[in-house]
Amino acid sequence: MHPRSLLIPLILLGLSLFVGVQVLGSAPDASHQVSLPMLGNGVDFTTTPTPLPPPSYEGKPLANFDTADFNGPALCQSCHGNIKDAEGNDVTMSAFWRSTMMANAARDPFWLAKVSSEIQRHPEAQAHIEATCMRCHMPMAFTQARVDGLPLKIFGEEGFLNPDHPLHDAAMDGVSCTLCHQIQPDGLGEEVSFSGGYVIDTSTNPPRRPLFGPYPTPDMIGAGIMRSGSGYDPQYGAHLRTSELCAVCHTLFTPTQDAEGNPVNYPEQTPYLEWKHSAFGDGIGEDTPCQGCHMPQAPGPVAIYPGWTQHEEFSRHDFVGGNVFMLRILQQHGEALGVRASSDDFEATIQRTLKQLQEQTAEVQIREVTRSDEEMTFQVVVINKTGHKLPTGYPSRRTWLHVTITDAAGRTLFESGRPTPDGGILGDDATHRSDAYEPHHDIITSPDQVAIYQVVMGDAQGQVTYTLLDAVDNLKDNRLLPAGFDKATAGEAIAVKGSAAEDDNFIGGSDTVTYRVSLPENITGPLALHVELLYSSLGFEWMRDLRLSNTPEVRRFERYFNGADKTPTILAETVFTSP
Repeated sequence: MHPRSLLIPLILLGLSLFVGVQVLGSAPDASHQVSLPMLGNGVDFTTTPTPLPPPSYEGKPLANFDTADFNGPALCQSCHGNIKDAEGNDVTMSAFWRSTMMANAARDPFWLAKVSSEIQRHPEAQAHIEATCMRCHMPMAFTQARVDGLPLKIFGEEGFLNPDHPLHDAAMDGVSCTLCHQIQPDGLGEEVSFSGGYVIDTSTNPPRRPLFGPYPTPDMIGAGIMRSGSGYDPQYGAHLRTSELCAVCHTLFTPTQDAEGNPVNYPEQTPYLEWKHSAFGDGIGEDTPCQGCHMPQAPGPVAIYPGWTQHEEFSRHDFVGGNVFMLRILQQHGEALGVRASSDDFEATIQRTLKQLQEQTAEVQIREVTRSDEEMTFQVVVINKTGHKLPTGYPSRRTWLHVTITDAAGRTLFESGRPTPDGGILGDDATHRSDAYEPHHDIITSPDQVAIYQVVMGDAQGQVTYTLLDAVDNLKDNRLLPAGFDKATAGEAIAVKGSAAEDDNFIGGSDTVTYRVSLPENITGPLALHVELLYSSLGFEWMRDLRLSNTPEVRRFERYFNGADKTPTILAETVFTSP
């Protein structure tokens, strides 16, 4: 058997599942500072979204397509449905998967808007953008089209979005069962496998097409039924439980050029490489793979078909990440977007996602509080509990500290990092000016300074950019590091960028920010200190830039964004009362 390798470089505009938090650093760079009165750029901080009615979409049946090398999940569901764990809970794979970002990778309206925007800004690269971006968002259609010699297009009459296209259903099913379970172990974890470099055997015909599962001894009766009923031959694949499998589409490099025209591979997202450089994946002791958090174990034993072999280990197909904002848009506009999951399905995934974000992602602590008549000083320690940078994934994500001090009457004496209704952050230089960004802070003394953990992309001229094909490096990357991450030995793709690199208390697993707050005169009585670590997957500044492109996909997403609740997620919070 000679698996057909489908390996090419790629520009993937993937909006990955994961979340993260960030880092703090040294003194602010004055060249990037902006005072609060400079709101400008048409920002309206009083606007609130128009309330939308509660969604009540019933969804659609699972897709039931059949191409030469892939099938829809309805085929899998016919045997692997109604699966219960040891406590009687429904853990059917498709029931959990159908409302995840994986299942809806091709319907994600922000992804479609961003791809159309990149094409409009770089029309000479349209064919390359479409052919490569579909690789991980429409992987089954991409693979089948290459085998069949069909054009690799997303938009237009020949594009996969056309309902009349023979591969439309396969394209719109996103990252589905027969994609992941057919990925060969060849080269996983190596550079050739990144950026969608997965290998699918498209040369072996039914009923011997290999389909991998995580169990060493497949049920022999079930294996025979599967071969005759589906055309797939179940085989043991230890790689299904490894981070290297996830890395094929969650380690993404965008090919671009620097100012001299030299080729550059911009690291769009690198959670796998961050994990490898942490205590979670360095091979010392027992590592925790991606699946350990994003596909949690169900109480076993579990039979994947009634009456078949019981397995103690069963990974729920939760695929929980950090994109609650987009899940809510998919839930609210399910019918218009053609999603197959119901509103209730999405709500269940949203709640699982919130639970992980709020319970397993981060912690904040208040330390070293001192108070005089003129000043209150304290430290905020931010702890990253994940196995990658926080936030990780697509660079539109950021997390930040929202800190308030109030007196006994409830009056606010100090506030840094207040979120705005339009998805911005009051005091963030990027919210107030499109060509600026908030620097890394180790010490904060003013409300117009905000500790924001994020990536800021830079173009070949060293200016802020939100266009992936213009990005050559990060002007800032102070996302919170995972435990065990040594920033001094980190490779270029995962390096800390900006003044956080010189911040001695910005270390693997945590960061410490010192606040020195001047108090009004004659303040007596207790003061309440409240610290929140907030997170959003799509900030105001990204939407402001996207609006500059004029495509149907951008205009549609603009409507969705305007009507969405942009309240950030609270990852962690703590309070302290100073007597």
